[in-house]
Amino acid sequence: MDAQSRGRADGIDPADQWVLNPHTGDYELRLNNSGGDSGESSRTSGTRVPKSRGPVRDGAGGRRGGSRDGRGERRNPAREGQGSGANREVPGQRGRRSANGPRGQESSGPGGPAGRRSRKAPKARRKKALLWTGGTMAFVLVGLSVGGYALYQHFNGNLNTVDVGGAGNKNVFDTDAPVNILIIGTDKRTGKGNEGYGDKGSVGHADTNILFHVSEDRTNATALSIPRDLITNIPDCRTKQPDGSEKLIRGTQNVRFNQSLGQEGRNAGCTMETVKEITGLKVDHFMMVDFNAVKELSTAVGGVEICLAKPVKDPDSHLDLPAGEHRIQGEDALAFVRTRHSFGNHGDLDRIKIQQQFIASMIRQMQSDDTLTSPTKLFKLADAATKALTVDTGIGTGKKLASLAQELGKVNTKNITFTTVPVLDNPAEKTPVTVVLNKPKADPLFAMMRDDTSLTEVKSKKKAAKSKQDALLKGPKAAAGDVRVDVYNGGKVPGAAQATVVWLQNEQGVLKSTNKANAPAKIEKTTLEYAPNQADQARALAAMMGLPGSAMKKGSTDATGLQAMVLTLGDDFKGAGTPITGPAKVPDDIQQANADKAECAK
Repeated sequence: MDAQSRGRADGIDPADQWVLNPHTGDYELRLNNSGGDSGESSRTSGTRVPKSRGPVRDGAGGRRGGSRDGRGERRNPAREGQGSGANREVPGQRGRRSANGPRGQESSGPGGPAGRRSRKAPKARRKKALLWTGGTMAFVLVGLSVGGYALYQHFNGNLNTVDVGGAGNKNVFDTDAPVNILIIGTDKRTGKGNEGYGDKGSVGHADTNILFHVSEDRTNATALSIPRDLITNIPDCRTKQPDGSEKLIRGTQNVRFNQSLGQEGRNAGCTMETVKEITGLKVDHFMMVDFNAVKELSTAVGGVEICLAKPVKDPDSHLDLPAGEHRIQGEDALAFVRTRHSFGNHGDLDRIKIQQQFIASMIRQMQSDDTLTSPTKLFKLADAATKALTVDTGIGTGKKLASLAQELGKVNTKNITFTTVPVLDNPAEKTPVTVVLNKPKADPLFAMMRDDTSLTEVKSKKKAAKSKQDALLKGPKAAAGDVRVDVYNGGKVPGAAQATVVWLQNEQGVLKSTNKANAPAKIEKTTLEYAPNQADQARALAAMMGLPGSAMKKGSTDATGLQAMVLTLGDDFKGAGTPITGPAKVPDDIQQANADKAECAK
């Protein structure tokens, strides 16, 4: 049963059966064609015409005076919605109709004339809608949580899933931890009209990669772009085969990042492990899209607004637009995100900035009233998104995606920051075509993300809690000769405990340090456990090793005799003498862009 006939036998679009309940701010499924709640929620013909922002042009280069349909034909906004139920939108509740007013009109106040003036969505409803849309880089989740059982089943049938084994998180998310989602754009060709794009016959490489880190308290997020041409090491990874067996794919040294997917049979789980190898951040889930997804999603959302500082005519991507503002979708949207010879230095790093601008604009469009108040648009967008998506089994159902969308939707767009892994031209190449990690700049950025430090100024309960933890680092410090500590290795650096003890004894003067070899279990973050009467020793050791306040684990009872503190090195430990803690704020020379601000491509 398809989307048009799943909800009702008469073939009405499932999205048209969702009616706003003004008392709760929720859309409710009405299968009996009641049309509303005691007359307070009703369908009205017509769509809201966006406020003009000047000479905006559509994707075909013409002046935009209305929207275009899927065939590129201009529609008359005044006549929109006068067709069958499958084509009508269900606008959000604009206000109570007057008792004697005609259908489709609203009262402007006591004794006031009826009109079609648009008004802001009530605060409670808008907040709920923002939770639905996600408001984050996980833009493909928009609208999933407006569905009931029938819609969830429909979306489930759309999704493609991959079992990444231990590379991801079996849970949708952990409430007491950050969420890391890897967005992968591949060069794999799918869909009609995409034969001329990408590498013919490609199994799909990791060409566009964004690690979306959402803070533990959900107040902020960092979208970190990873260049496809970054030279890195791809670690060993285990992949699930069609017959259910596992296959170990050996790692490769000094290759492009985009080979972490597709090459040698690697799946997205291998890309997730490669991201962890580079950044030290464990990836919980992945979402993978291809060329067709860009076209379908941009069309489903009604077009994405972009700004060009200069005219662009790129024979490779086929982007041909004059300078100024445009609303693009379909082929033009794909051409925009693919062009690499039109902006900046005509390289992949400049294309990454363009893609970040496009995604930020799509986020803003999805949070606009035009999208939030239209169940039909939300359904179409969610339908297109799930058809375009390949995800890990941990989020491989419509219900799980909706749950994740609601969680990510807590992040305000003004607190979403786009940035790119700091890199340098590859010094091993006479004419550089690849890049290498700029470690002095990249390491502090990665440390900030591991420490869950926002790239934007955010006031939150978590920030207050972090300040409380950081306070443990303040106070008198014991002399190095009085520090007594047992060191365990719970991380991935072989021999780390012994190397740390040697460094402490020979370079820091901590002679009462002991190597206890491997910890009982692996841990992600380094911890220092100490008793209240060892606080001065703990502060001294933390200062030597550059431990963050979050690593301090103060006990409740005092130590007795010669009892030592316990230092357990985690995956965030890079080596003796290398600070674990990241800077309090992002360094000035790190490229940043805010999702809440529109920029013109140069």
